[in-house]
Amino acid sequence: MSRRTSVSLNVVERGAGIPVLALHGWTPDHRLMLGCLEPIFANRPGYRRLYPDLPGMGVSPGPAEIASSDDVLDTVRDLIDELIGDTAFLLVGESYGGYLARALARRYPDQALGLALICPVGTVLDRTRRRVPQQQVLRPDPDLLAATDAQVAAEFADIAVVQTPETLRRFRDEVLAGLDLADIAAMDRIQRQWTLREDPEGGTPFTRPTLILTGRQDHATGYLDQFALLPHYPRATFAVLDVAGHNLQIEQPALFDALVGEWLDRVAAEH
Repeated sequence: MSRRTSVSLNVVERGAGIPVLALHGWTPDHRLMLGCLEPIFANRPGYRRLYPDLPGMGVSPGPAEIASSDDVLDTVRDLIDELIGDTAFLLVGESYGGYLARALARRYPDQALGLALICPVGTVLDRTRRRVPQQQVLRPDPDLLAATDAQVAAEFADIAVVQTPETLRRFRDEVLAGLDLADIAAMDRIQRQWTLREDPEGGTPFTRPTLILTGRQDHATGYLDQFALLPHYPRATFAVLDVAGHNLQIEQPALFDALVGEWLDRVAAEH
């Protein structure tokens, strides 16, 4: 099968069995997804986890030919052709990765066994028009911030609803590590054509087990615009978690693990 792009994505692979394609958000890299999902799959054999770096993020190249979200989506479709083929698989996406995962669920309705979305971009892509709450820190730790490198502390404080040594550690390891590698020129270029040509919810409703997780204090993507997705996903569990911002998986790990685990159980029961 001919490739859609010349870009080969860096992919970290774990385990064997049913493929699970996990797509990170805008500007981090695969470590965002690996960090939150691997603890869940540690006790769930039979899954082959695929964690790609999207173009221009992590160590995946972002050449000039990648100039839109459609181009980014094409690189992921090339990866599916090469590593998954006609096999049935699961989709997990965080933030912008959730937007792409929804588009893939539309493109692969017969192969996609289930869809899980973590703090996804909702029905409103324009950041200035999203219905999001005011930034709020519910569990501040000024001493922790004061003892942290100023730049790291500022980036952490800009997103964290829960400021603890553990959320800071995971932010450094799973989020910031990827942000530091992002190709800013590629990000700027892709963002000029951020909206996909084909509406992910423009086709037939996706009737496989779905999970939509949002944070009540998420001031990046919010939780209101995601509620409008529900008619298209009639098998969706929709959860708004309190004491959780855009790094919901880090700030509410026990609830995250439980809800993703229950989604996997629903998929397994029907597969």
